Amino acid sequence: MRKHLILSVGMPRAGTGWFHNITQILVLSAGGVQANDIRKKYNLSRLLTEVNCNIGSISSYRILPVTAPLLFEPNYVIKLHGERKPLADLLIKTGLIKATFLYRDPRDAALSIYEYGQTASKHDYVNNDFAHIRSIEEAIDYISPYIDIARGWISSNRVFTVKYEDMFIDFDEIIQELLSFLEIDLELEEGLKLIEEFRPGINVVNRRFTHFKKGKIGRHQQIFSQPQIDYCNQKFGDFLREQGYNS
Repeated sequence: MRKHLILSVGMPRAGTGWFHNITQILVLSAGGVQANDIRKKYNLSRLLTEVNCNIGSISSYRILPVTAPLLFEPNYVIKLHGERKPLADLLIKTGLIKATFLYRDPRDAALSIYEYGQTASKHDYVNNDFAHIRSIEEAIDYISPYIDIARGWISSNRVFTVKYEDMFIDFDEIIQELLSFLEIDLELEEGLKLIEEFRPGINVVNRRFTHFKKGKIGRHQQIFSQPQIDYCNQKFGDFLREQGYNS
């Protein structure tokens, strides 16, 4: 495997922590290093935050120092929810960065955002990015800007793009494709053993640092009112149709 910074990108509440951990385990199995170790060793705490070393944005002043350790270190994985940027696109084109993108039906993502916000509002000890969300409509508004971000990543033929829902249907096949994309010389059976605890439906509730608890597809259909469904169609109906989601 050649040297790469692996950029694990995704829509908020789309299982990005889950997919990041899967990717990281596979990279470590091929001789990679924990991004947290890179963060500590190269004093990158102001750029790589949270448990999964989230870069926040891949603007030039962030991506260059975060990529520089590849001169001395093996591969590592960092996380992002943000949009594509020209310099990062160039680094992807040259192969220095390998980017994956995970996305989900934004209606289910909005529901998950709302529920996390409700948890934070009811418990003082809980703090998360969605603590200010007080209604499903606010959650829909929150996820809406990520639609164009998703389109940007999906449109690149150099990005490994995965639909969250497909992970439940074709998990083994997607992992095989991921191994190939990351240039990891590992038999599928061996790779699947390494990430068995992350297989959909296994130990979901007790997973740590994945932001992935209920993980059910289409839950919004049982929760959203018709006006809320109509509001989703107004905000991102085109994207739903583009990606084959029932609107």
